[in-house]
Amino acid sequence: MSATRTGESTGADPRRWWSLVIIALAQLMVVLDATIVNIALPSAQHALHMSDANRQWVITAYTLAFGGLLLLGGRIADLIGRKRAFLIGLVGFAVASALGGAASGSGMLFGARALQGAFAAVLAPSALSLLTTTFTDPKERGKAFGIYGALAGSGSAIGFIAGGLLTEYLNWRWCLYVNIPIAAVAVLGGLALLHDHPRHGDARLDVPGVLLGCGGLVALVYGFSEAQPRGWTDPFVLALFAVAAVLLAAFVWWQTRAPDPLLPLHILRDRDRAGCFLTMGLAVIGMFGMFLFMTYYLQVILGYSPVRAGLAFLPLTVAIIVGSTQISARLLHHVPPRTLMVPGMLLSAIAMVILTRMTVHSSYTSELLPPLLLMGLGMGLTFMPVFATATSGVAPRDSGVTSATVNTSQQVGGSIGTALLNTIATSSATAFIAAHLTDPSHRNLVVREGVVHGYTTALWWAAAVFLLAAVVAGTMVTARAPKHATPTEAPVPESVHRSGARP
Repeated sequence: MSATRTGESTGADPRRWWSLVIIALAQLMVVLDATIVNIALPSAQHALHMSDANRQWVITAYTLAFGGLLLLGGRIADLIGRKRAFLIGLVGFAVASALGGAASGSGMLFGARALQGAFAAVLAPSALSLLTTTFTDPKERGKAFGIYGALAGSGSAIGFIAGGLLTEYLNWRWCLYVNIPIAAVAVLGGLALLHDHPRHGDARLDVPGVLLGCGGLVALVYGFSEAQPRGWTDPFVLALFAVAAVLLAAFVWWQTRAPDPLLPLHILRDRDRAGCFLTMGLAVIGMFGMFLFMTYYLQVILGYSPVRAGLAFLPLTVAIIVGSTQISARLLHHVPPRTLMVPGMLLSAIAMVILTRMTVHSSYTSELLPPLLLMGLGMGLTFMPVFATATSGVAPRDSGVTSATVNTSQQVGGSIGTALLNTIATSSATAFIAAHLTDPSHRNLVVREGVVHGYTTALWWAAAVFLLAAVVAGTMVTARAPKHATPTEAPVPESVHRSGARP
């Protein structure tokens, strides 16, 4: 049966594919904004007279607000309606972007980036839950989530490309201003195409859960961001981790007693869904670490311009899109999700091992391009089935918070990956330079070799993380192929119904 006839028989919206364009556009804006300012950061730092110690807040303010407030954003989408939350998130994100682009000082830029993250925390889960409720036919879900997974995986790489082009040919401020026309198109499209779903007026916002859960996530993400400049044994960093552990433990305890929990624990008790959340977090740890090292390696070691460094990620982006839309989307209807996720993580691990061979004189075409392509295919194979499986079979009133949990695993994974792998790279580089700097006349070469040695050491760890993700996906995600289940429950097994989440 064709997609059109399937849609007619199930009463699906005939304009649902145009709705997907709007949802995907909004998701792309949110994902690429986490990295688009990276390449522009040196220019912004110079223009606004930021110190080296404070410049990290351009990145951290966004990820801190985004990762810390996602659960709240997901529950807001469930309470006020997904379309309304989607539009509020878009408008707020555009206003925050305008404020950031017009920043006259570092404090104004930091505040605007935090405001962007807060509205992204409302926008991202509402976008994913709209996608979940719009596409219920298994075959159509595969195509839709293939596109969504491609954007989720490639958005960071697209951010590097866009950031390089805008910084070099316009101005660093356009890395923020560019969101305004994108958001305007998405708002107009959302008003015309998206359909709201019944709101749950009987539900109440779990205020203690908000304070405990969001506070714990903020402390956790903040701790990982501060571990990079301060070190893992710094008392302030350890205190943040201790606070996060206490708050999150109290959050879990409260969720078992709250009348309207912020995060219904049956969402996490399902084995497949929990496996998807964990796989996503581990995958993003390795991916963000690779992005960080490759960005600096291309510009600092090989001397690439911002545009050339950004374009170097283009094959990776193309490979992610191919893996998501041409492989995963076509196969997920016929095979269990883990048969895509496990090979995807293994390909990513192999890519990291190949990258550990890079030197200060590596050739892009012969030594860097092949692992980038492998990495892209691996991510494309993984992200699409993770999104599709994690959000299937969820009760309508919980779709927003489930979508938020997927995004939370991404943000927390990104923070962990950046801080953990960067700390490993820095300490390894320092030890290498101290051991090999015997002739001061060769200092420049030794330092460059030490930096690359630090990168390759961290990439070995990234490979190990991808292998762990493959083990998690292979042992925890046991869902069947969607064609063996009804559209509303595919590909989640019967444990969903036993846990109390009914479609």
